Order: sequence, then C-alpha cells, then structure tokens
Amino acid sequence: MQDIVDTVTSLPLLATMLAAISAFATMLALIMPMLARDRLNQRMRVMALERDKLRSQRLADLNRERVGKVKLRHTPKGYMQRIVDTFDLRSQFDNEELRNKLKMAGLRGEAPLVAFMFFRAAAPPLAFVVALIYLFFVASLEASVSMKLFYAVLAAAAGYYLPNVFIKNLAQKRQQAIKMAFPDALDMLLICVQSGMSVEAAFGKVSKEVANQSVELGEELSLTTAELSYLPDRRIAFENLAKRTALPGVKAVCTALIQAERYGTPVGQALRVMAKENRDIRMAEAEKKAAALPPKLTVPMILFFLPVLFLVILGPAAISFWKMP
Repeated sequence: MQDIVDTVTSLPLLATMLAAISAFATMLALIMPMLARDRLNQRMRVMALERDKLRSQRLADLNRERVGKVKLRHTPKGYMQRIVDTFDLRSQFDNEELRNKLKMAGLRGEAPLVAFMFFRAAAPPLAFVVALIYLFFVASLEASVSMKLFYAVLAAAAGYYLPNVFIKNLAQKRQQAIKMAFPDALDMLLICVQSGMSVEAAFGKVSKEVANQSVELGEELSLTTAELSYLPDRRIAFENLAKRTALPGVKAVCTALIQAERYGTPVGQALRVMAKENRDIRMAEAEKKAAALPPKLTVPMILFFLPVLFLVILGPAAISFWKMP
C-alpha cells in the first residue's frame, strides 16, 4: 500500500499526468472551434421567423375589428367611387394634407378618402336644393325671391365647408381621447421596457392593455407596432405616430425615442422623463379646468340659485305682511 502511495505521489508521475492533461486541453481548444457549428446564421433565421410572425400577427390585428367595432380599412362604396372617377375629383382634392387630416381623425384607407371627396362635391348642391325647398315651400318667411336665393347660396357655401368641419371635430375628439389615456400608456410602456422587453414587444403589449381605456390609442400603438416590424427604419414608425396623433406630448415622446435609437441612450431613462412630463401636463390641465369652474358657475347661480334663495328667505316675511290687518 505504501508503494502505491509513493508511486502515485511521485514527481515524475505527477509531471507526466500534468503534461497529458495540458496536451489534451490544447488539442481540445484547437479542435472545438472546428467542430462547433456556426450559430449566428441560425440565430438570424430564428429572429427573421419571429419578426415575420410578429408582422403577420400585427397586420392581422389591424385588419380585425377592435374593441369598439372599428375597422382600420374599409372598402369604398361603388357609387361614390364612380362619381369620384367620373368627375376626376382626385386631382382637385387629393393631397398629402387631406390624407394626414383623415389619419388624425382615425380614417385610414381608400374608402374615407373617396367618401370625403364625394361629400365635398355633393354637399353644396344638396344643401342648395334643400335650402330652396325649405325657404319656398316649408318656411313662411316673408322675404323676396332674391333674398331666398341668397340664403340658399349661403347654405351651399356652408355645405362646402361642412365635411372639413366634420373631420376637424372628429380629429379633436380623437385627440382628446388619446391625450387622456396617453400618460397611463406611457407608464405601462416604461414598465415593459424596464422589465427587459424590446420596444416592439412593449408597444404591442401596451396596445392591448390600453385598448380597454382608449380604443383610439390602442389602434395607434398597434399600428406603430406593425410599422416597427416591417419598416426598414424605426425612426419612420415613430414619426408616423407623431403625425397621426398631432399631439405635443406624443411628439415629444417620439422625438425622445428617435434620439435614444440614434445615439444609443437608455430608452427607459427617456421614457421615465417623458412619463413624468405627461403626468404633469395632465395635472396642469385638470387644475386649469378646476380654476375656470367658478366663473362658469356665476351665471347659473344668478339665474337659478339666487331667485330660489330670495323666495325662501323673503317668502315667509311677505306672507306675514299680507296677512296683517
């Protein structure tokens, strides 16, 4: 037994074993890179498949009905399309500014554009005819024929601007809905980014969560997610979101995201600052509305509260005075 221990612990045997281990490690270090497969192409193929899957999913979500039963794309009506093509209304009305206005109102695709051009051309003569019928046959207006024609011309002019007013009001309501829900969506986006999600995944997650609060904002974020998936430059997707919403807060966030993408600054830090600013803006607007409430209540109080108050206070005294002998 002692001979075995002496043999194992002898310096020549230990040196031989160390040399063998070193030679085996050297050979392993040289051979392993040759035997290892190139996983870069495999990872790139996996990322491409995931990207295509995400793109298909987002595009399918955009084409389905959202929570509010609103579709992003519609098919133009046949008679509207024929009238627009017959009178060549595209050359007169179709431009980039009009398309941006329709996008701000949440009207995307070819159908809203065709409908707008149709009503822009059909509203003036229709308003003129309706005004003539009302003035000459329905209303008992004592005026000359020339004045009635003048009123009808004014109605036709109002009908010309009526589609623009409708689109403007629709865009303002949509912007208000987006503005109210955007700070909460920004907080959720910050949480998703800080948890390790990518920007595309964070936008997709937030678009689903915020749709219960604001369908409009959910649609915009979902569309941005799809654009981030298939556009060659992510900057274009953020710029499109800023154009579609036309809100200062959303523009500031998009600018911060573009700068973070360009210069490599942390996205979470930029989102944290933007979230705080948007919360402060919403609080300032609420305080502004609260400060404007007393002047608005002055007239209703004078008209409705004070007469009742005087009646309650002076009524018994007046009754007692009348009953006096």
